[in-house]
Amino acid sequence: MSETTEDLYAGSQERNLMGHPIGLAICFLTEMWERFSYYGMRTILVLYLVKYHLYSAGEASMIYGAYAGLVYMMPIIGGYMADRYLGSRKAVTYGAILLVAGHGLMGFHGPASFMDGDTVVRNDLYINIFFLALALIITGVGFLKANISTIVGALYGKNDPRRDGGFSIFYMGINLGSLFSTALVGYVGETYGWNYGFGLAGIGMLFGLLVFLWGQRYLDGRAEPTNPAILKEKSPIGLNKEYTIYLFGLVLVAVSWVLMQYQTFVGSLLGVSGFVMIGIILVYAFTQCDTIERNRIMVACFLIAIQSVFWALFEQQAASLTLLADQQFDLNVLGMNVLASQVQLLNALFIVMLAPVMAWLWVALAKKRIEPSTPGKFGLAMLLIGLGYMVFAWGMGLDDSTNKSFMWLVFIYLSLTVAELCLSPVGLSMVTKLSVTKIVGMMMGTWFLFTALGNYVAGWISSLTGSSAHGADSGQLDIGATISVYNDIGLISIGVGVFILVMTPLLKKGMHGVH
Repeated sequence: MSETTEDLYAGSQERNLMGHPIGLAICFLTEMWERFSYYGMRTILVLYLVKYHLYSAGEASMIYGAYAGLVYMMPIIGGYMADRYLGSRKAVTYGAILLVAGHGLMGFHGPASFMDGDTVVRNDLYINIFFLALALIITGVGFLKANISTIVGALYGKNDPRRDGGFSIFYMGINLGSLFSTALVGYVGETYGWNYGFGLAGIGMLFGLLVFLWGQRYLDGRAEPTNPAILKEKSPIGLNKEYTIYLFGLVLVAVSWVLMQYQTFVGSLLGVSGFVMIGIILVYAFTQCDTIERNRIMVACFLIAIQSVFWALFEQQAASLTLLADQQFDLNVLGMNVLASQVQLLNALFIVMLAPVMAWLWVALAKKRIEPSTPGKFGLAMLLIGLGYMVFAWGMGLDDSTNKSFMWLVFIYLSLTVAELCLSPVGLSMVTKLSVTKIVGMMMGTWFLFTALGNYVAGWISSLTGSSAHGADSGQLDIGATISVYNDIGLISIGVGVFILVMTPLLKKGMHGVH
């Protein structure tokens, strides 16, 4: 091995499997099962709210938006707790335990809601249990999500050229979990009962926890707390700090349970929290970092904030696009009846098919010195997703029946997926490369915080597509409003994409050689 190669691999985990650090396999499998549970539950959530508990399309979309927003907000706290105290391994383990409990509780959904005249009658006890289950999942993801990504970053040295490829492999694990769960959980939930679908998602999370516990030996200590002694110190409440953090996690569950019932407040909380965190990071950059580190952090903050626009469009999958599939499209495909929840597997299917192609494409373009920079890829993603929605809206307008061609759904999901591959894997890698070591968990958490804001806005956008009908028809979409909304968000996304591309030369300069 030449000296140059040794320098490139300096700091990386020495034990390898198939050309990458062996710990990547454990992270891959853990995240695959965690995403199996998350996407499995998500794929039937809005349909369950509309069909079983008779929420309107707008109400169901806002519940989904608040839930998805909090799911991606909580990693800012989980990331801090791991950075400052627990270390990634303990944080991921605790998060996985909460997730198993939450998904298990989703299996108890109580009696179906029904109409009494024009009034919807719901069982308050089981609605509260439902919100408690969501709260456990929200907090569990908070402790797991940012920190499993941080572990992946910790397996590679700062200059290791395999890092982007490693994150792409890790990202494929996410989408394999999504692919299997969307097909299985959607089918079980819609065919045999929502509680069986939610229960199956919980079993997947249990597998993820067991895999992570079994695989500790393959992480070579790279996920341990930086200062284990601090966890044994007494906290103000008399417990040691480790158990105090676990108790604090249960307090977060209670807070999430309350917040889920005030969805509008969640949006305000996410917006304010996001920009407060950007402010804290910039203060750190200007007071604790040299010029190069500061410039890199500023570029990272810009890209972290701007990606929320992408997720607001992308996450229509689990909201308005699922309701559209159920109400407006012919789901008989090649003689097979596809369920509305299963349409979401198109995204995961395209990811699994196209991720290796995109990874090869970036390498091929890099060899010719024409690979787009990370900001360039962000701008391209915004253009692709914006154009996708505008063409999809045009296509829906061509047919006023409720049996629109399934190929339009294939088109919009393909657009979403190609755009996603331009932004999401390189985004996770960008955060670990442009951050400084001391705040990498906080930076990763802030990435997910702005993803959270995008998810909440996705629910709000979806709520604009609902009809004004009441009672049994309240779950119906207004197709005219939907087409108008999709045209508007498409134009906004294209505008943001153009803005990023114009800014790209300046952003590249601020990255100081990091690609």
